[in-house]
Amino acid sequence: MKANIQEDLRNEKQDIENAQNTIKNDFVFTLKSTCLDENYHPSSKTRLTTNFANLARGANRQQNLRNALNMINNRFNALAHLDNPKGDRYHVELEILTVTMSIDDKSGTSDLPMIEVLKTNIFDHKTGQQIEGVAGNNYSSYVRDYDFSILLIEYNKNRSTFSIPENFGDLHGKLYKCFVNSATYKENFKLSPIICLSVSSNKTYTRTEYEHPVLGFEYLQNEYSLTDEYFSKMGLKVRFFMPPNSLAPMAFYHSGDLLADYTDLGLISSISTMETFQKIYRPEIYNANSVAGKIYQPSLKHEDYSLTRVDYDREERSRLAVEQGKYAEAHFIKPYKNVLEQWSANFTL
Repeated sequence: MKANIQEDLRNEKQDIENAQNTIKNDFVFTLKSTCLDENYHPSSKTRLTTNFANLARGANRQQNLRNALNMINNRFNALAHLDNPKGDRYHVELEILTVTMSIDDKSGTSDLPMIEVLKTNIFDHKTGQQIEGVAGNNYSSYVRDYDFSILLIEYNKNRSTFSIPENFGDLHGKLYKCFVNSATYKENFKLSPIICLSVSSNKTYTRTEYEHPVLGFEYLQNEYSLTDEYFSKMGLKVRFFMPPNSLAPMAFYHSGDLLADYTDLGLISSISTMETFQKIYRPEIYNANSVAGKIYQPSLKHEDYSLTRVDYDREERSRLAVEQGKYAEAHFIKPYKNVLEQWSANFTL
């Protein structure tokens, strides 16, 4: 009798392990690279609120892209000024990396657009050398759209005070960790991503005495933001720096050592790319006519700023975020609810 019980327990344990292995192996990532240049057209699997996709639409799409890319290259050469007297030594090339996740379920295999990031590559005209930049930079995710534009809004609809749902961001964080620890990521990238975002408009930032030669002065935030907490579930820490001749600090999300893991040119490529996008999308902060002081409170209501020569519709971008959140809910969250819950419960690195 005792032997039978022990055999049953062994069989049950084996069944659980087999089920866990099956769930872990259900998610397969594929990576597609698209050149971001003035001829870029967004694919059907690109979120339209993504920085570069938003610029590549409408009557002025090509001029928008040309102007943005020129801004990136000019800013890069201004920061990489050593042995670069004419400010034209380097050229930044951008790749859009689209991550698709395949899920095997009872009805077959489904390919779902999950994440989109930018990778920078640097060409040195003086040496003819192609230099690898940084992956990440811009970060785009359908599941994040769902979490912030659908789940969070619905959860707070009838509440008197704003609050966060239990386990908010857990699934998204695990999906991100699963990707960056996958064979697909490791085969294509040497370093972990840096994601560079705007500072929060409802937090206060204080400049420290520490100055990095590329990243500039470090700022400290008075408290964590919801985005900081959300990204922490992706395994990312955040530090705030205002690069030389910038107007405001930026948030750099990373998992490794931000100051030691990346080359100066790699960091410059990330700064020049994302500062350009922030000047376009957050001109009140990043294209202001005054520089952030030692104690700095960002505001999108600030009126003393300049516009870039790039068209941008902020209201449309907010509306599309909701639409894309609904898309994620209809094509990913609801259809695969049981699979995702089981996978998430058993996920380990």
